[in-house]
This record gives sequence, C-alpha cells and structure tokens, in this order.
Amino acid sequence: MPSPSIETELNSLKDAVSMALEYAAKLGTSGAEVAISKQQGLSVSTRLKEVETVEFNKDGALGITLFRDGCKGSSSTSDLSPEAIRRAVKAADDIARFTSEDPFNGLADAELMAKQIQDLELYYPHETTPAELEALAASAETAALDADARIVNSDGASANAHTGAKVYGNSHGFLNGYVSSRYSLSCVVIGEQDGQMQRDYDYTVARRFDDLWTPEAVGQKAAKKTLSRLGARKIATTKLPILFAPDVATGLMGHLVGAISGSSLYRKSSFLLDAIDTQIFPEWFTIAEQPHLKGALASACYDSEGVATIDRNIIDSGILSTYLLTSYSARKLGLTNTGHAGGIYNWTLSHTGQTFDELVKKMGTGLIVTEVMGQGVNGVTGDYSRGAAGFYVENGEIQYPVEEITIAGNLKEMYRNIVAVGKERDLRSSIRTGAILLDEMKIAGN
Repeated sequence: MPSPSIETELNSLKDAVSMALEYAAKLGTSGAEVAISKQQGLSVSTRLKEVETVEFNKDGALGITLFRDGCKGSSSTSDLSPEAIRRAVKAADDIARFTSEDPFNGLADAELMAKQIQDLELYYPHETTPAELEALAASAETAALDADARIVNSDGASANAHTGAKVYGNSHGFLNGYVSSRYSLSCVVIGEQDGQMQRDYDYTVARRFDDLWTPEAVGQKAAKKTLSRLGARKIATTKLPILFAPDVATGLMGHLVGAISGSSLYRKSSFLLDAIDTQIFPEWFTIAEQPHLKGALASACYDSEGVATIDRNIIDSGILSTYLLTSYSARKLGLTNTGHAGGIYNWTLSHTGQTFDELVKKMGTGLIVTEVMGQGVNGVTGDYSRGAAGFYVENGEIQYPVEEITIAGNLKEMYRNIVAVGKERDLRSSIRTGAILLDEMKIAGN
C-alpha cells in the first residue's frame, strides 16, 4: 500500500487537476482533460569503479487539453499554484479558439471510462542513497572486470532509483491517479583478444528494489556476453534460419505495435492495412495482452484517456484480432476505441515449449542474432534490413561469433514463417517473449 505521504501527494495532485477542470467548465468548453505527473529519481554512474556522475531529478508538469466543438487547444505548467493553473487553462482555451475544427477531436466516450480501479502493486518504495547506488554500480563493474583477464576495460555501470505519481481527470467526471517505482542496474564492458576488441552489456530492471539481480550477476553476465563475441568474423552471403535472442525478439514484435496502431492505419502507412481478422502468424501463435498483472512493468487499469484496459488477445491462433486505437484514431477509422492511448500493456507471447538451447539444436545450421543495428525497417512495405551480430551455428552447436553482416526479409513473411518461440521469456519490457526462430532470412556478408 502507498505510504501516507504518497497518498497526501496524490490527493494534492488530484486537487490541482480538479481545479483545472472546474475552471475549464466555467469557460464554457465542450470538454477538457488534464494530466499531471511528478517524478523523482537518483542515478549514479561509475567507470572503472570510480563515480562518474550523480544525478538527482525532481520534476513534474500539468498538461491540459480543451475542446470547443472540434477545435482543440493544449498548454502546460510546472507551477501548480491556483493562479498558474488558471493561466494555463486560459491559454489552452485561447489556442482552441484559433485552431481549425477537426470532427474527430474530443474526449474518449464516457461509457468507456475505467470504473473499477484496482491496486496493481506498482509501487515499492526503497529509501536509497548515492553511496548505496555507487556500491551497486561499482560491484557490477568489479564482477565484470574480475571475470577474465580478457576483460580489459569498462564503459561504465549505472544504478537508478525512480518513483513517480500520475493523475488524470476529464470532464466526464473521471479522476484517478497512482504511484509507481522502478529500479535498474546496468554494466558495459570491453574485451580484447588478438588485437580485436568487443563490447557488450547486461541489465536488470524491476518495480521492487529487492527483485533486481545482484550486481555480481549483472557484471558476470555482461562479461560473459562480451567474451563470447571475441574472435567474431563475417560469414558468406547466404540464406539461413535465424534465431532471435529474447531481448532482440522483443524488438521484432515491436514492429507489429507500430503496424497495427491507429495513427499508422489512418495515415495508410502500415504494411498491415486491412489485415484485421486475417492470418498473419502461424496458427499456434498467440499474443495475449494482460494489463492487470500485479507488479509488471507495463500494467495499468486505464490508458492516458481514462479508458479501461482489458485482457484481450492481440493475435489469436495467428489471426490479428484487434488494432490499437485511441479515441481520435478510432473515430477516424470508424472503429471502436481499444484503450491504447499511451502504449501497450504486457504482451505475452505463446511458446512452443523449448528452452533456448533446444531451439539452437532445432535450428541445426543457422544464425543466432543477439544484436541488431540501424533503422532499416520500412513500416509501409514491411521490408526489413538491419545490421546484425550473433553466432553461427552448425549441427545444433555454436561454432563462432559473427559480426558485420546484414539480415533482410519482409515482416509479413517473417511473421508467417515463425517456426518456434522459446519458453524462457525476457520480462524486462512490455513485450514478454522467449527466443523466436524463423525458417529463413537473407544474410549479406562476404
């Protein structure tokens, strides 16, 4: 449960939002919404076990959007005094009076507002000090540098502790808020062998401080990944099966988020236009969205327009079941708002039961991709071409590390041709997936 001081802070922010909404109503607007957030955090970074930076931040702002019969005006203020709030509301109203009318503007429909707000256990306060975070970062570096003589340098470690409070209200009478916490630790090191240098990193992130990996584990994982890349080489241009490591597979699925988002669809800039209710993945493949997972990194009872979030299958037996729509994009497309203003909520991919090592054996001869680089993804056509690094596999065994290659395909074909998904999910992002095995991609090398 939030502490009394946090409850007091939340109530204070709710009072500020209520004040803004009341003043907007007096101006005769047709609708108004107000969001306010306050964050504070402490970050300490070290390099070679010496403190490099200590940063403390505490900020927040109130943002208000007013509507006048399809005309929209927005403003913000970091000053939460009554007079400053009134000025911000008046400024938003003045802007609304001079903007062009858009019939799709307006609040989300009142009947979609979240009515049952549960505690999703997103807030775990931990009183920390610069000294404690410095010790974490330095311990991670120490573990990495001590792991092997070939770890010759560090690019630094960083330990972070952040808490925040968010409140949203609108003229439908919706007014709610919540507090959250997030802690993280990362480490980057450099290895050298036969004159060749490689760099890699690892990290841990959690809502609860005690759920972070130990600094020794973070450092050792960073060292192990760096060492595994030493001796990397190119391979000949060819076509091979590709196994995306879990933390890279999240990015592969991230392209789906953009393709089925309302803004891409109404601009006709998506390779999945008119794909609703069609097969775009194998029949065994499902993506379940679970907004109400307790303590997860992407949980929320409502979106940034106050619309209730619900459990749903984004992909159901390979079929695209829904787009991701806000009130504006839903109206533009003549569809129903899905409560996705502000992002997605804990996408969990189905798996085919194998561990990562079992997927490597299943692949036989192919390429494990542990890093992708560049921006070579065309959201309109789905064409995919990115620099990559990883490991060449033969007869189910890793042979050597690979670098300076490009992998290419088309996302439509790549999604359809997924062979398997590993059961060991990476839970450090809003997309929770194991490794993803594709039957074949083009590889440009020597």
